[in-house]
Amino acid sequence: MGLIDYLKTQFLEIIEWQDDSRDTLTYRYPDGDKEIKNGAQLIVNESQVAQFIYLGQFGDTFGPGKHTLTTDNIPILSTLKGWKYGLHSPFKADVYYVNTRLFTGNKWGTANPIMMRDADFGIVRTRAYGIFDFHVSDVKLFLKEVAGTDNHFRLEEFADTMRSRIVSVFTDALASSKVPVLDVASRYQELGAALLPLINPQVTSKYGIEISSFIVENISLPAEVEAAIDKRSSMAAVGNLNDYVKFQMAESMTKGGGEAGSMAGTAAGLGAGLAMGQQMMAAMNAGQATPPAAPIGAAPPVIGGSGTGAAPTLLGPGEVARILGVSEADVLATLEKGDLKGKKIGSTWRVTKTALDEFLKT
Repeated sequence: MGLIDYLKTQFLEIIEWQDDSRDTLTYRYPDGDKEIKNGAQLIVNESQVAQFIYLGQFGDTFGPGKHTLTTDNIPILSTLKGWKYGLHSPFKADVYYVNTRLFTGNKWGTANPIMMRDADFGIVRTRAYGIFDFHVSDVKLFLKEVAGTDNHFRLEEFADTMRSRIVSVFTDALASSKVPVLDVASRYQELGAALLPLINPQVTSKYGIEISSFIVENISLPAEVEAAIDKRSSMAAVGNLNDYVKFQMAESMTKGGGEAGSMAGTAAGLGAGLAMGQQMMAAMNAGQATPPAAPIGAAPPVIGGSGTGAAPTLLGPGEVARILGVSEADVLATLEKGDLKGKKIGSTWRVTKTALDEFLKT
């Protein structure tokens, strides 16, 4: 082997990464301590970005296509190396390929309950899980904050690294959205769409990824909160209690014997008892109302008498007015004139039956 052939083996002339794993996020091109030849070809496939790193500093970034590595198209790296006469000699740099395609079906979930303040139930504890889709939007930030210097960063490692971070962002977004627990437990799809605008700015600025779909598959609540929700649902289903009782009674009439009929009969009996109780209460209330005025000439009610129809010893102005069929004001005026004999005790007049009979004779 000649010297020229030997030197060729020490330089990289074609840099390309063919990804067939479907789960690789970043891949560091294995240079084997070889230097990159001036004029070498860099091939970047679709859904890939090539990032050069020199001595721990980010260099140039290349998108999909075929690139010839010369001074003209790698100005950042040329500046970092500080070649006096330009990039004409071979150079040494790390090349990281970043997969920018959409990664779907990534699971997330809360390891511990999330504390939420709810308007209906106060402070409640919830657990949640679901899936999300994402892609790398900022290559340099993603390499710096998530992948690091890993030479083959896979989706499994990403899940371990990001699961707790995604849950933390989800918790903050859920708390700030102030979505009621009743809505959280019944509108998962709408919840995920509502939380996405709150989650994306955080994960994009912190980790260089963008979440295109965030789905809440389930949110579990404590048993006591679920029981309270069930009671509310039952009350809403029953609706008007009176109509429900009538319905139960009608159902019992159409069902025969047996256990089902017995249960229906029991429900109907309870319903009938409730309706009867309501009628009795209405009757009692009606009986306690003020009795109507006695007709003219009718015997006044007994006051202190022993037999039915016995006249009271003393009559008040109102009772005299009912007997005479006049107003109470007329009776008081007659008493004041002395035409009707009576006794005034304090501010109240009392008339004997005898005095009233004498008045009627005159």
